[in-house]
Amino acid sequence: MKHFPNFYEITAGSFIDLAIRYSILAGLAWVLGYVLFKHRWFHRKIIARFPSSPEVRREIGYSIMSLVIFALTGAVTIQFARMGWTQLYWRIGEHGWPWFWLSIGATILLHDTWFYWTHRLVHHRRLFRYFHRVHHLSHNPSPWAAYAFDPAEAVVQASIFPLAAIVMPLHPLAFAIFMGWQITFNILGHAGYEFHPRWLMDSWLGHVLNTPTNHIMHHEKLRGNYGLYFNVWDRLMGTNHKEYEARFREVTSRAKR
Repeated sequence: MKHFPNFYEITAGSFIDLAIRYSILAGLAWVLGYVLFKHRWFHRKIIARFPSSPEVRREIGYSIMSLVIFALTGAVTIQFARMGWTQLYWRIGEHGWPWFWLSIGATILLHDTWFYWTHRLVHHRRLFRYFHRVHHLSHNPSPWAAYAFDPAEAVVQASIFPLAAIVMPLHPLAFAIFMGWQITFNILGHAGYEFHPRWLMDSWLGHVLNTPTNHIMHHEKLRGNYGLYFNVWDRLMGTNHKEYEARFREVTSRAKR
């Protein structure tokens, strides 16, 4: 008789999978940017100093808590799917390969919109201390700050899985690929280094893609620059910092030491 994983098995499996991916990617970014090449790449360090050890330990601790909440939310979503409350499907042939790949792009766009507006919401003075204070303890974040959330904010961020599964047909493998993109982009955005070329801001891509400089400025100033993957919502809503483009050009023009 075929065994279907129960809620606790799904939670444990999801946590192990997320923890491995997060540890590998954030750990790699840490080793490269804060150990092996910290001096060679320092001219691209957006804030020209390194976070203290207690700050990094705090980020890791809260990241572990967030991973537990993400895993629980994933297990709840699978349970919802079994009850027919979502549009999760299990055989790619049900919707075909074209939709499989399109659904990944659609989830990225959905998450970018969800993140921008929930991010602005948790900056409200009545919500900030309960949802977003922990993340902003990192004024000079490291790669481990990517998932360093208050528990309440971790729930908000994890809600992209049930949200996407409710609004569109979604294969679990497509969501797993999206999560690979999400974790990678989030870690790079918090790593503290600007890796884009200087010419980006003088091209149309600079008006579409977000950059680490944009998000690090958000951590510095606590307001503005609310976007995640793209810079479209910030530009449409006028929430980019006025000095964002100048700061990007300054960081990407520094001479190597």
